[in-house]
Amino acid sequence: MSSTMISSHIPDLDLITSYAQREGTFFSRVSPWTKFTGLFLVVLLITLTRNLVICGVLYLIILGVYASAGLPVKKLFAWYTLPVLFVISLVGIMVWTEPGTPLFSWDLGLVTLTLTDNGVILIFTLLLKALISVTYSLFFLMTTRYQHFSAMIYRIFPAPLDQIFLLAYRFLFLTLSMTGAIFKAVRSRGGGIIRSIRVQGRIFAEVFALVFIRSFDRAERVHQAMIARGYNGKYEAGTVIPKPGFSGIFLMSAFACAIAIIVLGMPNPGGFF
Repeated sequence: MSSTMISSHIPDLDLITSYAQREGTFFSRVSPWTKFTGLFLVVLLITLTRNLVICGVLYLIILGVYASAGLPVKKLFAWYTLPVLFVISLVGIMVWTEPGTPLFSWDLGLVTLTLTDNGVILIFTLLLKALISVTYSLFFLMTTRYQHFSAMIYRIFPAPLDQIFLLAYRFLFLTLSMTGAIFKAVRSRGGGIIRSIRVQGRIFAEVFALVFIRSFDRAERVHQAMIARGYNGKYEAGTVIPKPGFSGIFLMSAFACAIAIIVLGMPNPGGFF
């Protein structure tokens, strides 16, 4: 467990960076621009379609690519906890208004909640969409070296958004490391997340307040250290990013054509989501 790891259900940034820097697989040597284009096309496809079969097939393909890259599949399933909880909390409101064949009704007196077949399909579709985006995003981060990733941000985003994004990404490591250290101190004194909420609510709130206050102090010290090293408000990334090869361009072009055929040519009941 790394110093920045708070829970096994939260992605470990140190582990993600470690895999990204190894370059031990074929996908690590693929151009970052090719993988970034793939991310854009994947997000575009899951945004335009709500076809459950298409989402299911796409998820299996991306999961297979993730596994073939030598990335930790067991940890991936643990990291699914947060997106699954987010989707369930969102669908818990939307699912009862979906038209279709009634499967279950719940009479609350003033209102009756009805779950339909389309509501069940909506649940699985949104879950697959969330898992697809999370899986490919982690695949992209864990197979792309940080210097290439930072150079892409520098070239894509205009100033000062590129500086804000890069500094926030790096400072996130410091904040998580600080939070992890505080949680270890709480556990070593007999505390814990569940017990602290139930029995020691005030102490648990003070932990997060302490993290918040120390984060500001750490940010100020980091900023002063950067100024002492010549930082003038602009971080210039001079890393050369490998260009996409012919196979990468062909693959992304074929994927884009497949998306156009799926969205425009195939029936998509229920419209876009």
